[in-house]
Amino acid sequence: QVQLVESGGGLVQAGGSLRLSCLASGINFRINDMNWFRQSPGKQRELVATITSGGNTNYADSVKGRFTISRDNAKNTVYLQMNSLKPEDTAVYYCKTTRYWGQGTQVTVSS
Repeated sequence: QVQLVESGGGLVQAGGSLRLSCLASGINFRINDMNWFRQSPGKQRELVATITSGGNTNYADSVKGRFTISRDNAKNTVYLQMNSLKPEDTAVYYCKTTRYWGQGTQVTVSS
């Protein structure tokens, strides 16, 4: 049974930082590309960042230079370090690999 469990969301002021974590189980973590998505009310879910099994990363233009995705294969965990947060980063953030999604964690950035 595959499980992706996100944590680390919360309320932060604009300019602040948060680090999200996604703990994976039931998969061969080290061979899977891992993704962070987000969804704001009334908007489509969008891809924020990807890290491949080899450690290559890609980011949405809106977060480049502010967010960093990383992974720890020994802990079956993928991270999203979010700095210089803006109110428009407010969303539910989801971890995804292949067809599996986590339950999401809320990030709220106040102005």
